[in-house]
Formats: sequence, C-alpha cells, structure tokens
Amino acid sequence: MRLFGALILGAILSRGPALASPDAPAPPLPRLERQIRADTPIRIVAFGSSSTQGVGASSAAASYPARLQAALAARLPVSVEVLNRGIGGQDADDMLARVPSILADRPDLVIWQTGSNDPLRGVPLDRFAQETREGIAAFRAAGIDVMLMEPQLCARLTGAAGSDLYRMALRQIGAEMGVPVIRRYDLMRGWLDRKLITQAALMSGDGLHMADAGYAMLAEEVAQEVMSGVRLQHAASVHASLQ
Repeated sequence: MRLFGALILGAILSRGPALASPDAPAPPLPRLERQIRADTPIRIVAFGSSSTQGVGASSAAASYPARLQAALAARLPVSVEVLNRGIGGQDADDMLARVPSILADRPDLVIWQTGSNDPLRGVPLDRFAQETREGIAAFRAAGIDVMLMEPQLCARLTGAAGSDLYRMALRQIGAEMGVPVIRRYDLMRGWLDRKLITQAALMSGDGLHMADAGYAMLAEEVAQEVMSGVRLQHAASVHASLQ
C-alpha cells in the first residue's frame, strides 16, 4: 500500500514545473538576505491553519508566531515583525483563496503551514499539490520568500489513511521549487525520541494540536531555519558592522 501511494504521489508531482538548473542555485531566502544587508526591517507572515493560529496554546503569546518574533529579534540586527495569519480548520482550498490577503500584508517572507486538514477533510492529493504550487508561485511573483511547514506528528493524523502522502508532497514540492520545508513531523519525532519533551507537554489533549512547550520548541526550530536561509554569517557581519 505504501509503495502504491508513493507511485501515485510521484505521478501527481511530476506534473509540476521542472527543477531549476543546478548550475545556478538561488539562495533559500534572498529577499530576507537583502533586507538584512540593507539594515531594513523585516515582516514575516505566518500563514496557515490552527497550528499557526495557536489552538492548544494557553494564550496568543504562547503561539509559535509570537514566540518566533521574539526568537528572531534576539538573533537579527534588524527589527522583525511576525504577523499571525492562521485560521483554524482551513485546508488548501481555503488558504489559496486567502493568498491575495496575505499579499496585501506586504511580507518579506511567508511561512506556510499546510497539509494537516486536507487528509482529514478529503481534499484530493493532486488538488492539494496544485494549489500549493499556485500559492508559492503567487508569492514568488510578488518577490516574497516562502517557506513551507509540513503537518505535525499527532494521533489524529496518524489514524487518517494517506495522511503521510501530504507530508511527502510538501517535501517534494519544496525540493522541486527550491522552497525550504520545515519538517515538523521529524522534529517532533526527534524531540520525543531524545526525551527532550514528554508527549503530554508536547501536545494538547485533543490529539491534534500542540501545547505551549511544543509551540516554544517549534518557534526555536523555525528561527534556526530562517537564519540558515539567510546564511548566518551575513547576519553576523551586518551586526558586527553596526557595533
């Protein structure tokens, strides 16, 4: 069954654009890198569903976008604003319809968390992949950097047939389009395996959403991936020049 699913996924994703030439790789987050070099404030939009909104957190301040703003402010020499544009329950259909409103926020980076509700709501995998591509293309056409965040490790998704194919789709879309993918599933699995956090502290009681400690760890991981995307040495050199 897993082999059959992988074959289906490969057929769906093969409909997308060809890989960029390996001779001229683009930096992962070029706009952010330019902003840091120019000592210009950065605006990030955290775009997604309930994981972005912060369902399961004790307050808005405990959501991952709020914690991400603090984490990046401590790392970057420019001011950082992270807007929370998460709406619980949304799938790829809903989020593609919201792309114009995200463009209106005029972000430098969009971190798009997606793929959790789609298998639960029966959104076909090929439509999910196509709409994700369309959203990425729209952001890039506006000169906006994009990162993807894959679905979480949780009981609700583990029990949904084919849910892993949506995670795999995001990874392959990221590889094909040169978009960094935050591998949330692997991160959470690693935290639990290394006993960095307990299941009870990581997840809320509904079997789907993260809790405060989980969101805090996620924000730190996302901050590190953002810094990797702008190449830390550049940020450090700019910071040193401002001393």
